[in-house]
Amino acid sequence: MVTSSLNRQASASPPVFQTINLTVLGSGAWGSALAQLAQNNQHSVRVWSRRGELSLEEAIAGADVILSAISMKGVAELAERLKELSIPSQSIIATATKGLDPATTRTPSQIYQAAFLEHPIAVLSGPNLSKEIAQGLPAATVIASTDAAAAETLQQVFSSDCFRVYTSPDPLGAELGGTLKNVVAIAVGVCDGLGLGSNAKSALMTRALPEIIRVGLHMGAQIETFYGLSGLGDMLATCDSTLSRNYRVGYGLSQGKALDQILAELGSTAEGVNTAYVLMDIANREGIPVPISRQVHRLLKGSITPREALEGLMERDLKPESCDLL
Repeated sequence: MVTSSLNRQASASPPVFQTINLTVLGSGAWGSALAQLAQNNQHSVRVWSRRGELSLEEAIAGADVILSAISMKGVAELAERLKELSIPSQSIIATATKGLDPATTRTPSQIYQAAFLEHPIAVLSGPNLSKEIAQGLPAATVIASTDAAAAETLQQVFSSDCFRVYTSPDPLGAELGGTLKNVVAIAVGVCDGLGLGSNAKSALMTRALPEIIRVGLHMGAQIETFYGLSGLGDMLATCDSTLSRNYRVGYGLSQGKALDQILAELGSTAEGVNTAYVLMDIANREGIPVPISRQVHRLLKGSITPREALEGLMERDLKPESCDLL
């Protein structure tokens, strides 16, 4: 177990962790920001990317923690590549990716857990806009794992005076909160782009939270997680910032731009687009009501206009608020 090699020294004083070897898979804005946080804490960090000079085998050699920060579309392939290599037996495998796999509808941690049954798996998720993290602005996040010792190890790796890290025993909930809110951010971007005002935006986000919770509980997550940093906290940050790529997708659609044009202008991945499609597969298969996400999905497919998406939500049957929370 990795924490025995990173052991806390036995004494009455606060825990002291040794320097660890961290490998970050993915050199994008998020992976780079996390690598910098660990380096600032004097840990040894390697960063791997597909176009870099370091091979994957070289990158993970001797790693105490392997942190995946690649886009969702590459997670399944990366997990298979890692299985073919000799991962150190003590390694914690962590993921900072937010998304759902189109082929299996699994989250990243579920993919890694299926591939590495003997390794502790952890999820890093929270209201963490990578540009703000890179600028050293204050933020907080959650490390979630069913292995408490692994979560505490990662907490020590990334915690600083400007980046507060909490732990959670619910990796699935932490992932789903961070993943499903991207679909909501597209809807909020549409709302702002149409100039519908603060009342409409507040109502939209408030009604979106029980929708996310409904999906999460059905999939086995814990309800408390969705009211924390990786749930409500992440949704607020993503839905209220022009730094959010998913928000910008919705805003662009509201201005009449084609989805392909918006994504090309972003120059990076907006995970909410893929998530909306996979979420509808799950919702249709499991019979989960997701009215907001369904309208976003129809909008992304070009089946309706932004105005029609709004009208579809406003024309739903009248009901008590509480009946739709769970």
